[in-house]
Amino acid sequence: MQNGIVVETVNLRKDYVMGRTVVQALKGIDFKLYKGEFVIIMGPSGCGKSTFLNMIGALDAPTEGEVYIDGVNVTELSDKKVTDLRRYKLGFIFQFYNLIPVLTAFENVELPMLIAKKSKQERQERAKELLETVGLGDRLHHRPDELSGGEQQRVSIARALANDPSLILADEPTGDIDTKTGAEIVELMEQINKEQGTTFLIVTHDQSIGKKGNRLIRFRDGIIESEEIIA
Repeated sequence: MQNGIVVETVNLRKDYVMGRTVVQALKGIDFKLYKGEFVIIMGPSGCGKSTFLNMIGALDAPTEGEVYIDGVNVTELSDKKVTDLRRYKLGFIFQFYNLIPVLTAFENVELPMLIAKKSKQERQERAKELLETVGLGDRLHHRPDELSGGEQQRVSIARALANDPSLILADEPTGDIDTKTGAEIVELMEQINKEQGTTFLIVTHDQSIGKKGNRLIRFRDGIIESEEIIA
């Protein structure tokens, strides 16, 4: 339901200097993402979609233009405030999970809340609840190397939700798992979106994911080539 803008980009540009060549990864993107949406971004390799996600996640700075998260201009924030933004308002899901190998599933999910200085009781209750939500209530004390790829991605989804962010950014979330498990991961994200109202922005090559969600945005050569309303 479009009842508030979570993300807005204005004339967003990103250039990379490679020797004497300037590569224009983003060429002036104007975009709005609304609260509760489940939006998919697709396009060929090198089209700028992952760069765009990195700009929104404040993982990289634009060459020109502005990024707003919940009405705040991210491009004007200090390093400390950018860190706080990523900690409290954004959740990240990566292709290769990025779990800490020496920590259990429970400890990986608990960690963002520990960094956010939440109480021990709150951390433990929330971590257990989230792992149960993603279907891993019986795998709390398993380390990543004791979990399948799909289970590790479920842990990373639970971790992304730990601090109740406004927005989940997912970069190729099914890229390192088989088709059947990938479909289950997408179904889980859709379920969380519908039941909890969490906003999702997902970059993918997976054609089957492109049929999901509210909108499909196609990138090509650093611009938005097309936009399709799915539901």
